[in-house]
Amino acid sequence: MRIVIDGFGGDHAPLEPMRGAAQAVAELGVEMVVVGDSEKLENCAKENNIPLEGITIKHADSVIPVDEEPTKILKAYSDCSMAVGLKMVADGEADAFVSAGSTGALLAGGTFIVKRSKGIKRPVIATLVPTGGGKKFYLLIDSGANSDCRPEMLAQFAVMGTAYHKNMMGSTNPEVALINIGTEEHKGCELQQQSYQILKGMDIINFVGNIEARQLPLGGCDVAVCDGFTGNVVLKLTEGFSAYFTGVLKSIFYSNAATKMAYLLVKKQIAAFKKSVDYKEYGGAPILGVKKPVIKAHGSSDAKAFKNAIRQAKFCVEKNVCGEIESGVAQLKAGDEANA
Repeated sequence: MRIVIDGFGGDHAPLEPMRGAAQAVAELGVEMVVVGDSEKLENCAKENNIPLEGITIKHADSVIPVDEEPTKILKAYSDCSMAVGLKMVADGEADAFVSAGSTGALLAGGTFIVKRSKGIKRPVIATLVPTGGGKKFYLLIDSGANSDCRPEMLAQFAVMGTAYHKNMMGSTNPEVALINIGTEEHKGCELQQQSYQILKGMDIINFVGNIEARQLPLGGCDVAVCDGFTGNVVLKLTEGFSAYFTGVLKSIFYSNAATKMAYLLVKKQIAAFKKSVDYKEYGGAPILGVKKPVIKAHGSSDAKAFKNAIRQAKFCVEKNVCGEIESGVAQLKAGDEANA
């Protein structure tokens, strides 16, 4: 399996993408292609003793800035590391792509270079979020790709989220819920009300109704569906509260000698909690609805995070997630036509 990584995407490029690629070769048994300025990548590997066995370096002339207009990846920055890597995947030279670069550019590139899967209206960003209640996490979809949505788009998000959860998490019948301001069927704006009616009539997903934001961290569902604006607010609030809670916990245990002693008794449990909310453990967020796996890694990813993003890409290829999503959307379309 051949996976491409953007060597100049992220806050710590090119060192951490290079290290992550080397770890992936050693631990995951994949072949890696690192895209970017070949001279700089080769010097980085030499200066940091990074082995290049199993790694091919592919030259790219430029890097698209994170604050640049995303669609410029298609023309003005068509020679950037992200665009070159995506073209390799689109042309069948590689099986999947990973980048910690601009989310908007990666979404545009995934949509128009790798291209949408058949029947998909809009590709979507899906993010695994840690949760409780006996569940390790829930899938938040959309977490920021599409701010303005139509009800039929949310129906596709539910299908894509279900397919991803089944194949990547091994679940048999993931519970799908619609994020809303109340659990009653009539709650929410027109988008939520119309989406509810569509979702409850779909027999290819396990729709359990509306879910309030406060239920999400308690394990209220497996797949949480919403528009990208709502999803991004939920995601950023969750990240902020996790950081706040971790900080408060640290200040409590380090406040005096007695609490420091108490910390020693629960050190393993605290470490397990920190690991559960660490984005490095999850690797990245897949862009679902495109023909080949495209993974968005966190902008501040280190080698471990990149390796886990590559692991995620590898699983997507092995489980044929893109094909399963296309099949699910085809079933949804067939059901709509039958009921028309």
